[in-house]
Amino acid sequence: MKNKLKGMVYINGEYLKADEAKISAFDRGFIFGDGIYEVVPVINRCLVDRDDFWDRFKLSLNEIQISIPYSKQEFEEILNNVIKLNNLKEGGIYMQVTRGVAPRTFEFVTGLTPSVFIFTYEADIINNQLAQSGIKVVSVEDIRWKRRDIKSISLLAQCYAKNEAVKRGAFEGIMLENGYVSEACSSSVFIIKNNTLITKPLSNEILPGIRRKVLLNLANECGLKVELRNFTIDELYDADEAFISAATLVLLPINNADDKTIKLGKYAQILRQKYVQRLLDESKSTNNIN
Repeated sequence: MKNKLKGMVYINGEYLKADEAKISAFDRGFIFGDGIYEVVPVINRCLVDRDDFWDRFKLSLNEIQISIPYSKQEFEEILNNVIKLNNLKEGGIYMQVTRGVAPRTFEFVTGLTPSVFIFTYEADIINNQLAQSGIKVVSVEDIRWKRRDIKSISLLAQCYAKNEAVKRGAFEGIMLENGYVSEACSSSVFIIKNNTLITKPLSNEILPGIRRKVLLNLANECGLKVELRNFTIDELYDADEAFISAATLVLLPINNADDKTIKLGKYAQILRQKYVQRLLDESKSTNNIN
Protein backbone atom coordinates (compact mmCIF):
# COMPACT_ATOMS: atom_id res chain seq x y z
CA MET A 1 0.00 0.00 0.00
CA LYS A 2 1.46 3.37 -1.03
CA ASN A 3 2.21 5.87 1.76
CA LYS A 4 1.44 3.31 4.44
CA LEU A 5 1.88 4.80 7.89
CA LYS A 6 4.69 3.25 9.92
CA GLY A 7 6.18 3.52 13.38
CA MET A 8 4.81 4.50 16.77
CA VAL A 9 3.15 7.77 17.71
CA TYR A 10 1.92 9.49 20.85
CA ILE A 11 -1.61 10.79 20.84
CA ASN A 12 -3.54 12.08 23.86
CA GLY A 13 -1.81 9.96 26.49
CA GLU A 14 -1.30 6.79 24.45
CA TYR A 15 1.57 5.29 22.46
CA LEU A 16 0.07 3.64 19.38
CA LYS A 17 1.01 2.25 16.01
CA ALA A 18 0.82 5.07 13.47
CA ASP A 19 -2.01 3.45 11.48
CA GLU A 20 -4.06 3.05 14.68
CA ALA A 21 -3.91 6.71 15.74
CA LYS A 22 -7.33 8.37 15.75
CA ILE A 23 -8.70 11.79 16.66
CA SER A 24 -12.21 13.26 16.76
CA ALA A 25 -13.53 14.83 13.58
CA PHE A 26 -14.66 17.67 15.85
CA ASP A 27 -11.13 18.48 16.96
CA ARG A 28 -10.58 22.20 16.35
CA GLY A 29 -7.27 21.45 14.68
CA PHE A 30 -9.16 19.49 12.01
CA ILE A 31 -11.99 21.99 11.62
CA PHE A 32 -10.15 25.31 12.02
CA GLY A 33 -6.42 24.61 12.02
CA ASP A 34 -6.66 25.86 15.61
CA GLY A 35 -3.32 24.72 16.99
CA ILE A 36 0.44 25.00 16.81
CA TYR A 37 3.29 22.65 15.96
CA GLU A 38 7.02 22.24 16.38
CA VAL A 39 9.78 20.15 14.80
CA VAL A 40 12.93 19.28 16.76
CA PRO A 41 16.03 17.72 15.18
CA VAL A 42 17.22 14.37 16.52
CA ILE A 43 20.92 13.50 16.37
CA ASN A 44 22.37 10.26 17.77
CA ARG A 45 18.92 9.49 19.23
CA CYS A 46 18.93 12.79 21.17
CA LEU A 47 16.85 15.95 20.94
CA VAL A 48 19.05 18.89 19.95
CA ASP A 49 18.35 22.63 20.00
CA ARG A 50 15.87 21.60 22.65
CA ASP A 51 16.00 24.67 24.91
CA ASP A 52 15.32 27.04 22.03
CA PHE A 53 12.53 24.72 20.86
CA TRP A 54 10.81 24.84 24.24
CA ASP A 55 10.94 28.65 24.36
CA ARG A 56 9.33 28.98 20.93
CA PHE A 57 6.83 26.20 21.68
CA LYS A 58 5.61 28.04 24.80
CA LEU A 59 5.48 31.35 22.93
CA SER A 60 3.19 29.95 20.23
CA LEU A 61 0.95 28.24 22.78
CA ASN A 62 0.66 31.41 24.86
CA GLU A 63 -0.16 33.54 21.82
CA ILE A 64 -3.23 31.45 21.03
CA GLN A 65 -4.12 30.79 24.69
CA ILE A 66 -3.56 27.03 24.89
CA SER A 67 -2.02 25.36 27.94
CA ILE A 68 -0.66 21.82 27.92
CA PRO A 69 -0.90 19.68 31.08
CA TYR A 70 2.83 18.83 31.12
CA SER A 71 5.94 20.34 32.62
CA LYS A 72 8.98 20.76 30.38
CA GLN A 73 10.52 17.64 31.93
CA GLU A 74 7.35 15.57 31.46
CA PHE A 75 6.92 16.64 27.85
CA GLU A 76 10.56 15.98 27.02
CA GLU A 77 10.20 12.50 28.52
CA ILE A 78 7.28 11.82 26.15
CA LEU A 79 9.36 13.02 23.21
CA ASN A 80 12.25 10.79 24.23
CA ASN A 81 9.89 7.81 24.59
CA VAL A 82 8.64 8.30 21.01
CA ILE A 83 12.24 8.53 19.77
CA LYS A 84 13.10 5.26 21.56
CA LEU A 85 9.97 3.46 20.38
CA ASN A 86 10.90 4.30 16.79
CA ASN A 87 14.61 3.65 17.28
CA LEU A 88 15.26 6.99 15.59
CA LYS A 89 18.95 7.75 15.26
CA GLU A 90 18.75 10.85 13.08
CA GLY A 91 15.83 12.87 11.81
CA GLY A 92 13.04 14.94 13.26
CA ILE A 93 10.29 14.71 15.83
CA TYR A 94 7.06 16.50 15.03
CA MET A 95 4.49 17.54 17.61
CA GLN A 96 1.27 19.46 17.40
CA VAL A 97 -1.12 20.73 20.02
CA THR A 98 -4.67 21.77 19.18
CA ARG A 99 -7.29 23.41 21.37
CA GLY A 100 -9.25 20.16 21.55
CA VAL A 101 -12.70 18.83 20.72
CA ALA A 102 -15.75 21.11 20.70
CA PRO A 103 -18.87 21.96 18.70
CA ARG A 104 -17.99 24.21 15.76
CA THR A 105 -17.81 27.85 16.86
CA PHE A 106 -15.28 30.46 15.85
CA GLU A 107 -14.26 31.97 19.20
CA PHE A 108 -11.65 30.25 21.38
CA VAL A 109 -13.61 27.71 23.44
CA THR A 110 -12.34 27.49 27.02
CA GLY A 111 -12.16 24.50 29.34
CA LEU A 112 -11.15 22.02 26.63
CA THR A 113 -8.53 19.30 26.92
CA PRO A 114 -5.85 20.03 24.29
CA SER A 115 -5.08 17.31 21.76
CA VAL A 116 -1.40 16.33 21.59
CA PHE A 117 0.05 14.37 18.68
CA ILE A 118 3.71 13.38 18.22
CA PHE A 119 5.55 11.35 15.59
CA THR A 120 9.08 10.94 14.24
CA TYR A 121 10.63 10.72 10.79
CA GLU A 122 14.07 9.90 9.46
CA ALA A 123 16.22 12.55 7.76
CA ASP A 124 19.88 12.82 6.83
CA ILE A 125 20.75 15.97 8.74
CA ILE A 126 24.52 15.71 9.12
CA ASN A 127 25.42 14.40 5.64
CA ASN A 128 22.73 15.91 3.46
CA GLN A 129 24.14 15.81 -0.08
CA LEU A 130 22.37 19.06 -0.97
CA ALA A 131 24.69 20.84 1.45
CA GLN A 132 27.46 20.30 -1.10
CA SER A 133 25.59 20.65 -4.39
CA GLY A 134 23.24 23.46 -3.41
CA ILE A 135 19.56 23.91 -4.24
CA LYS A 136 17.39 25.65 -6.82
CA VAL A 137 14.77 28.13 -5.61
CA VAL A 138 12.08 30.19 -7.32
CA SER A 139 10.22 33.27 -6.15
CA VAL A 140 6.55 32.94 -5.15
CA GLU A 141 3.97 35.35 -3.77
CA ASP A 142 3.62 35.46 0.01
CA ILE A 143 -0.10 35.08 0.68
CA ARG A 144 0.08 34.07 4.36
CA TRP A 145 -1.68 35.60 7.34
CA LYS A 146 -0.14 38.38 9.46
CA ARG A 147 0.91 36.40 12.55
CA ARG A 148 3.70 34.31 11.06
CA ASP A 149 5.60 34.47 14.35
CA ILE A 150 3.11 31.88 15.65
CA LYS A 151 4.00 28.38 14.44
CA SER A 152 0.45 27.62 13.37
CA ILE A 153 -0.68 24.30 11.90
CA SER A 154 -2.69 26.35 9.37
CA LEU A 155 -0.21 25.91 6.50
CA LEU A 156 -2.35 25.94 3.37
CA ALA A 157 -0.68 29.10 2.00
CA GLN A 158 2.76 27.54 2.48
CA CYS A 159 1.61 24.29 0.86
CA TYR A 160 0.21 26.22 -2.08
CA ALA A 161 3.47 28.15 -2.54
CA LYS A 162 5.65 25.05 -2.12
CA ASN A 163 3.59 23.19 -4.69
CA GLU A 164 4.08 26.05 -7.17
CA ALA A 165 7.83 25.93 -6.54
CA VAL A 166 8.03 22.17 -7.03
CA LYS A 167 6.00 22.39 -10.25
CA ARG A 168 8.68 24.79 -11.50
CA GLY A 169 11.44 22.33 -10.70
CA ALA A 170 12.67 23.99 -7.51
CA PHE A 171 13.53 22.64 -4.08
CA GLU A 172 12.08 25.65 -2.26
CA GLY A 173 10.03 28.78 -2.87
CA ILE A 174 11.27 32.22 -1.82
CA MET A 175 8.27 34.25 -0.68
CA LEU A 176 7.96 37.87 -1.78
CA GLU A 177 5.81 40.55 -0.15
CA ASN A 178 5.72 44.23 -1.13
CA GLY A 179 8.84 43.76 -3.21
CA TYR A 180 10.90 42.15 -0.44
CA VAL A 181 11.88 38.62 0.56
CA SER A 182 10.00 37.55 3.69
CA GLU A 183 11.10 33.93 4.11
CA ALA A 184 10.82 30.65 2.25
CA CYS A 185 7.89 28.21 2.20
CA SER A 186 9.33 26.12 5.05
CA SER A 187 12.65 27.78 5.92
CA SER A 188 14.46 31.04 6.70
CA VAL A 189 16.40 32.89 3.98
CA PHE A 190 19.81 34.60 4.16
CA ILE A 191 22.13 36.34 1.74
CA ILE A 192 25.80 37.24 2.09
CA LYS A 193 27.22 40.34 0.42
CA ASN A 194 30.61 41.95 1.03
CA ASN A 195 31.30 39.75 4.07
CA THR A 196 27.95 40.68 5.62
CA LEU A 197 25.20 38.21 6.54
CA ILE A 198 21.80 39.75 5.78
CA THR A 199 18.36 38.49 6.81
CA LYS A 200 14.97 39.99 7.62
CA PRO A 201 14.57 41.27 11.21
CA LEU A 202 12.16 39.55 13.59
CA SER A 203 8.57 40.73 13.63
CA ASN A 204 5.10 39.26 13.21
CA GLU A 205 6.00 38.90 9.49
CA ILE A 206 8.33 35.90 9.95
CA LEU A 207 8.79 32.88 12.18
CA PRO A 208 11.54 33.30 14.80
CA GLY A 209 13.60 30.45 13.34
CA ILE A 210 15.79 28.58 15.80
CA ARG A 211 18.39 27.82 13.12
CA ARG A 212 18.21 31.50 12.15
CA LYS A 213 19.01 32.53 15.71
CA VAL A 214 21.98 30.18 16.04
CA LEU A 215 23.42 31.04 12.63
CA LEU A 216 23.31 34.75 13.45
CA ASN A 217 25.22 34.02 16.66
CA LEU A 218 27.80 31.99 14.72
CA ALA A 219 28.33 34.68 12.09
CA ASN A 220 30.89 36.65 14.10
CA GLU A 221 32.97 33.51 14.61
CA CYS A 222 33.21 33.24 10.83
CA GLY A 223 34.29 36.84 10.30
CA LEU A 224 30.91 38.01 9.07
CA LYS A 225 29.12 41.22 9.96
CA VAL A 226 25.35 40.97 10.46
CA GLU A 227 22.60 43.20 9.06
CA LEU A 228 18.98 42.65 10.00
CA ARG A 229 17.01 44.36 7.25
CA ASN A 230 14.63 43.78 4.38
CA PHE A 231 16.20 42.75 1.07
CA THR A 232 14.84 42.32 -2.44
CA ILE A 233 14.88 39.33 -4.77
CA ASP A 234 17.33 41.28 -6.97
CA GLU A 235 19.71 41.43 -4.00
CA LEU A 236 19.41 37.67 -3.68
CA TYR A 237 20.26 37.26 -7.38
CA ASP A 238 23.31 39.51 -6.88
CA ALA A 239 24.45 37.98 -3.59
CA ASP A 240 27.92 36.56 -3.06
CA GLU A 241 26.19 33.62 -1.37
CA ALA A 242 22.64 32.72 -0.34
CA PHE A 243 21.15 29.93 1.74
CA ILE A 244 18.13 28.66 3.64
CA SER A 245 17.90 27.12 7.10
CA ALA A 246 15.38 24.80 8.76
CA ALA A 247 15.16 22.20 11.53
CA THR A 248 16.28 19.07 9.69
CA LEU A 249 18.15 20.88 6.90
CA VAL A 250 20.39 23.01 9.15
CA LEU A 251 21.71 25.09 6.23
CA LEU A 252 21.49 24.50 2.48
CA PRO A 253 23.21 26.84 0.01
CA ILE A 254 21.29 28.25 -2.96
CA ASN A 255 22.97 27.78 -6.35
CA ASN A 256 20.11 28.94 -8.58
CA ALA A 257 17.33 31.44 -8.05
CA ASP A 258 14.75 31.98 -10.79
CA ASP A 259 17.24 30.47 -13.27
CA LYS A 260 19.98 32.89 -12.20
CA THR A 261 23.21 31.28 -10.98
CA ILE A 262 24.48 32.04 -7.48
CA LYS A 263 27.99 30.94 -6.61
CA LEU A 264 28.62 28.50 -3.79
CA GLY A 265 31.00 30.23 -1.40
CA LYS A 266 33.00 29.47 1.69
CA TYR A 267 30.87 31.10 4.37
CA ALA A 268 27.81 28.89 3.99
CA GLN A 269 29.97 25.80 4.36
CA ILE A 270 31.82 27.21 7.38
CA LEU A 271 28.56 28.18 9.08
CA ARG A 272 27.06 24.77 8.40
CA GLN A 273 30.12 22.94 9.72
CA LYS A 274 30.07 25.00 12.91
CA TYR A 275 26.36 24.37 13.40
CA VAL A 276 26.67 20.64 12.72
CA GLN A 277 29.50 20.40 15.26
CA ARG A 278 27.33 22.22 17.79
CA LEU A 279 24.53 19.69 17.27
CA LEU A 280 26.93 16.74 17.57
CA ASP A 281 28.40 18.17 20.76
CA GLU A 282 24.93 18.67 22.25
CA SER A 283 23.94 15.09 21.40
CA LYS A 284 27.12 13.73 23.00
CA SER A 285 26.54 15.82 26.10
CA THR A 286 22.96 14.56 26.39
CA ASN A 287 24.06 10.94 25.94
CA ASN A 288 26.65 11.37 28.68
CA ILE A 289 24.01 12.73 31.04
CA ASN A 290 21.69 9.81 30.27
